[in-house]
Amino acid sequence: MSEVSSRYHEALLDKDTFAVSWELVPGRGAFERYQEEFMSSAEEAARAGRIHALTITDNPGGNPATSAEMLSAELTRLGIEVVVHFTCKDKSRNQLEALLYGLERASVRNVLALTGDYASAGYLGYSTPVFDLDATQLVGLVTELNQGLEFPGLRGMTKLVPTHFGVGAVVSPFKATEAELMGQYYKLEKKLRAGAQFIVTQLGYDARKFHEAWLTMKRLGYGDVPISGNVYVLSRGAARVMRAGSVPGCVVTDELYARLTEEAKAPDKGKGARMERAAKMYAFMKGMGYDGVHIGGHGLKYEEVEEIIDMGEALAPNWRDLLPEFDMPQPNGWYYFERDPETGLNTEQPVDRSQRPPTPFAYRGFRLLHKTVFDQKGILFGPMRRMSEAIDGSRFENAFNRLEHIGKVLTNECMHCGDCSLPDVAYLCPMSQCPKGQRNGPCGGSFEGWCEVYPNERRCIYVRAYQRLKHYGEEDTLRQNQVPPPDHSLRRTSSWLNYFLGRDHTAKRLGILPPEKKEKAE
Repeated sequence: MSEVSSRYHEALLDKDTFAVSWELVPGRGAFERYQEEFMSSAEEAARAGRIHALTITDNPGGNPATSAEMLSAELTRLGIEVVVHFTCKDKSRNQLEALLYGLERASVRNVLALTGDYASAGYLGYSTPVFDLDATQLVGLVTELNQGLEFPGLRGMTKLVPTHFGVGAVVSPFKATEAELMGQYYKLEKKLRAGAQFIVTQLGYDARKFHEAWLTMKRLGYGDVPISGNVYVLSRGAARVMRAGSVPGCVVTDELYARLTEEAKAPDKGKGARMERAAKMYAFMKGMGYDGVHIGGHGLKYEEVEEIIDMGEALAPNWRDLLPEFDMPQPNGWYYFERDPETGLNTEQPVDRSQRPPTPFAYRGFRLLHKTVFDQKGILFGPMRRMSEAIDGSRFENAFNRLEHIGKVLTNECMHCGDCSLPDVAYLCPMSQCPKGQRNGPCGGSFEGWCEVYPNERRCIYVRAYQRLKHYGEEDTLRQNQVPPPDHSLRRTSSWLNYFLGRDHTAKRLGILPPEKKEKAE
């Protein structure tokens, strides 16, 4: 791998440095007053030299805003490190790759790989969501670029000059249910295996959850990968929106909202209390072992960021005394580790997950079908493969394709991608039943098990898949395979033919070779 020339990443790795990044949010338009204030804040931070990076959000809330990539290139010229939020929601894989080349040329050295919020209102209506890659696949793309991407060209394999990105990813520990939280940690492991070089948490206010994310990194064997905690300066207005579920993945409990309501009665409208809360979070995260913090907040000024740093440093030596104030579990919230009664945080002992839930009768049928037909040891695997060879390219292929599609529409809402992921997600289709098409685990936007896009209407498919698999003690299989993005050259073709003839991602993973290749191999 090429050497990563990121001063921010170096600061995160330096055990004598507590790395601080400050989140700036671009608005819509190019030269509105808000954009001028944005640039003025960035210039002030660059002159002061007290923070290690600015982070730039990418169309937050799915709304159009000034390009995070263009702004990052502009801000880099100020001499300050920039972490660009690089999301999958609006861009195809080719566009993501192209933008990364542009960022490399502009010396933007840090990208935070994110799924992104579902598309919201824009010009003449709602935008088309893209999600051609997911966050784990995006981390993998950046990792390959850092190694020197190889691809087939006119003269054989071509290797590109390596890039120099520090690539980060996000984990959301603030989930209420076992299935929801385990999905987050399974996906975190996939991001780390794909090459994530630092991790940032989602925002929340439960110290035990922050500690849980830190412990999970160690338990997964990635204790050397730095982790930065999210410190969001929470106003009552922002809390009201988050509490209503209007900001995906952000959790504000009734207890916290009640505190903010009481604090808002003060002459300063609660500003002093929320600044102090942010400083206390800075302090306890530094104390528990985090490598840095990611500071954000609506309308936050640079001098207020410095105030949080100064106050946080002063409070850090006594960080354990601050923990009771951040004992704010979600109602009936689930934790991965046993509680430590002495500290109020966690022990290193995972909780008992042995209880097995019921599973739908339909899933039992899918398991039987899979074992009989699609498992290479199944009694019908050989006949199906021979039949597929006979049908492929014949006049019967179109009819076979249509019959397969009709059957899978009725049972799985099939979108006819031709590169099927049903076996990867307990026979739930991530392309049709997940609005973001996530093939490697849940996005961070679910709440109490409900889908971000259809709250209180549809369960997140990974919550459902976890429950299905846990009945058989197989829930950890969701962490195993790094599923590639769909190969769109297979779209509207038979996924059964593609599987039995060695063309789709599952066949390649299992070593099922195309017939002609099989003959040559023998």
